[in-house]
Amino acid sequence: MTRKLQFSLVLVALAALAVAACKPKPPPAPTPPDVYATYGVHSDAHADDCQYPTCVYDRTAGQPTNPKYPPYWTATWAMYRVFNNWQTNLPPYAGKPPATLKEGVDYQTSWGTSYYDSTWTGTVGGVAEKGAMEEHYDKFCLPIFPIPNNYSCSFISLGKIAFFVTYDDRPSWMPPVCLFSPNNHPPELDFIKHLPYAVGDSQQLNFTVQGYSFWVGQDGKIMQTGAAPDQTDKGGILFGYAFNTEPKQDRVDKTVGSYRHPSSFYFSGVPKLPQAPLPNAPIVSQNYTDFAMIKPDPATTWAKVSGLDPKALPPCQLFDPPASANKALLGDAPGGSARVPTWGSIGRPQPAAK
Repeated sequence: MTRKLQFSLVLVALAALAVAACKPKPPPAPTPPDVYATYGVHSDAHADDCQYPTCVYDRTAGQPTNPKYPPYWTATWAMYRVFNNWQTNLPPYAGKPPATLKEGVDYQTSWGTSYYDSTWTGTVGGVAEKGAMEEHYDKFCLPIFPIPNNYSCSFISLGKIAFFVTYDDRPSWMPPVCLFSPNNHPPELDFIKHLPYAVGDSQQLNFTVQGYSFWVGQDGKIMQTGAAPDQTDKGGILFGYAFNTEPKQDRVDKTVGSYRHPSSFYFSGVPKLPQAPLPNAPIVSQNYTDFAMIKPDPATTWAKVSGLDPKALPPCQLFDPPASANKALLGDAPGGSARVPTWGSIGRPQPAAK
């Protein structure tokens, strides 16, 4: 091969590379509808909407260091569904909601238990996974879906696979087990790094807690740091977590050092709307009543779903219930549930009213 021919071939190759570089890159694949915006807490989906790269907030001078979960634990909690006068009684709460709110008139109390084990390993659908968590809601399920929540339920995550389990009191259209999400892992030990420190939340309880929270708009963008003021009427979704400021020894495992125990998880449920009168849960707070390093027993927790193939399970349809559920709740409004601001609608196009 002559030098001239070699040079010509090099020019052709360079030209081809230049043309390839000029071609627009294909847009990224859309996020599946059952992978929800959690800003790093449960998945890396919707990371483009985070205020900071990798959805991690740097702590500035004067802000507390990040508390961490122990590697495994069991906790009980009370869930307060606040449906009246929440605008001037926003969380975090020190136990029950403020005395200005009356139980049964302004809020409802129900109960649940969480089980967490970051050391769990196993296989789900033929794929190796790590980390397990179950959140069990007794008699009243998590009120973030546009349906009544008067049934027991459990969310179980084995690695990134999240299952939704119901019991004998389930609505007739719900399956016993469905696939909640193919990408919704338990929070990491240091998950709080994904939330901004909210000095107003902390000050509300005289800094006995360290509050971390933000409101998210339906466009997926962060609207505000801190629970106050309320953004429910603007379609905002609150996500907040509080840890006790003072470290204390674990109630069960006395061999570990003192650590900051979780105080509460506070967030937006589905508010009362014409197209979704229930669950009527504009503000919800899960306040821990006990938290201890008790390693969960798989036989009484995630054994409910171990061995199930996620691909063989039906989708849950919780954020967009079937017609049989909508008929009684949402009337005859087509797409009514899709126009309800929920965790499932964040960052997704909203259909126009019909």
